[in-house]
Amino acid sequence: MTKRISLKEKIGYGLGDAASSMFWKIFGMYALFFYTDVMGITAAAAGTMFLIARVWDSFFDLFVGVMADRTKTKWGRYRPYLLWFAIPFAAMGAITFFVPELGNTGKLVYAYITYSLMMIVYSLINVPYASLLGVMSADSQERNILSSYRMSFAFIGSFVTFMFLQPLVDGYAKIFDKSAALAKVDATISTVPIGWTLAVASIGVLCTILFFFCFKWTKERVESASKEENASVKEDLKSLFQNTPWWILVATGLAALLFNAVRDGVAIYYFRDYVQGHY
Repeated sequence: MTKRISLKEKIGYGLGDAASSMFWKIFGMYALFFYTDVMGITAAAAGTMFLIARVWDSFFDLFVGVMADRTKTKWGRYRPYLLWFAIPFAAMGAITFFVPELGNTGKLVYAYITYSLMMIVYSLINVPYASLLGVMSADSQERNILSSYRMSFAFIGSFVTFMFLQPLVDGYAKIFDKSAALAKVDATISTVPIGWTLAVASIGVLCTILFFFCFKWTKERVESASKEENASVKEDLKSLFQNTPWWILVATGLAALLFNAVRDGVAIYYFRDYVQGHY
């Protein structure tokens, strides 16, 4: 009989997606605004950068999945990535939302490099985290419960970002830049660079702590079959690309991702340019 997973471990697993969702909401809802209104990059350039980085990242996700499946440590296959990349996750977030004193071309190059690296680090921690669900329990009912905790905590993480990012940005801007009040006269949120860097860094510290708890409170119990362990990367990819349900899942995921990206990306402009302007 499969041992039931404790409430503590379920919460621990949920904390991982709370951390991921905090940054996902930052990048989904505020990155375009940051690049256009704070860093000074054109919307077309920023949009092109997002597209290129996401296409590259979709292939990198496959690499991370294959690599994680073949990782063997005393902590398991997937949990170590939560420990190894929790700090880089937070650090890259702050670095990505930093505005260097460079020209327009220099800023664009900086944005490409840091945004791409952030997506790489995000994959290195989020893909193994997602895979962790399958090895925490062999019981499908327990996995369904874990998924429910994950979704609930993901919502909480997004809510934390939505509620606290703007006050943090505005607060840090006023503390460290006396011109912050002037910079926010016609803006929904401050455009003072230091405010963004420190706000994202603060949320990043919280994400790191949550990832550490996720690592500490979870456990891998299910071992992969030896046949799967000995399979080559080529065989894995061949099986994957011949899997029709996987392609359906990919198409559905991309459609949902596109919808969320458009909705979140334009929200801040909608409230600033329409709601605030008309009411």
